[in-house]
Amino acid sequence: MNINLITEDAQTISAYCAGDENSKRGLVVLQEIFGVNSHIRNVCDRFAQEGYYVIAPALFDRAEKNVELGYTGDDVQAGLALRSKVALEDTLKDIDAAIKHLDDRSVAIVGYCWGGALAWQAAAKLGGLSAASCWYGGGIAQAKDLTARIPVQMHFGDQDGSIPMADVEAIQAAQPGVELHVYQGAGHGFGCDQRGSFNEAAYKLAQERTLRFFDEHLA
Repeated sequence: MNINLITEDAQTISAYCAGDENSKRGLVVLQEIFGVNSHIRNVCDRFAQEGYYVIAPALFDRAEKNVELGYTGDDVQAGLALRSKVALEDTLKDIDAAIKHLDDRSVAIVGYCWGGALAWQAAAKLGGLSAASCWYGGGIAQAKDLTARIPVQMHFGDQDGSIPMADVEAIQAAQPGVELHVYQGAGHGFGCDQRGSFNEAAYKLAQERTLRFFDEHLA
C-alpha cells in the first residue's frame, strides 16, 4: 500500500507500507540509490511477515517522483545523480516523517547501501527509534565519529568494491560498541536477490542477525 507523508517542512513524499497496522512493532526501511523499487518492496513484505508494520519512504521524491530503477550500470549512474540532488538534512526530515507515522510503536530502522549510511545518521540524529541495522552502508566511514543514541548493528562484505576493509576497520575502531559483522566472500549489495552480487548464505545470516538484534532491543 502506498501512502503520503507530510514532512516537518511541509513537503509531501510517498511511502510504501506493509504489514498489520495494529502491530506494536514498527520498522522503517531505507532504500538503496535505486528508489523504492520491487526489491525494497519485497524487503518490506518479508519484514511484515515477521510481524512488523513497515514503511519505506521514497527518499528521492524531493528530486523526482516515482523513481524505480534496476541494477544496470545506467541505473547506477541515474541513482547517483538523484542522490546528489537531495540534501542530507532534507532526507533526515523525510525519515523522521516515516518514524512519526509509526508513533505509539517500538520502532527500528534498517537500511541498505545509501540507506545503510542513512540509518547510521538517523541512529545519531533522530528520535523515536530503538535499534538500527545498517547493511553495507557506503559513507558510514566518513561519519564514523557520530554518537548513536540507540544500539546499532552493521553488516559488510569483505569483497565489497565500494567499501574497503580499511573503512570497516576504521568504523569498528571508532565505534567499539557497534555490533559489526563481516561476511566472507560477500560483495556490495549481497542482500539483494536482483543483483549479481547476491550472496544467499550471507543474506540469510545477516537477516537472522538483524531480526535477533531487533528482538533484543524492541519492546
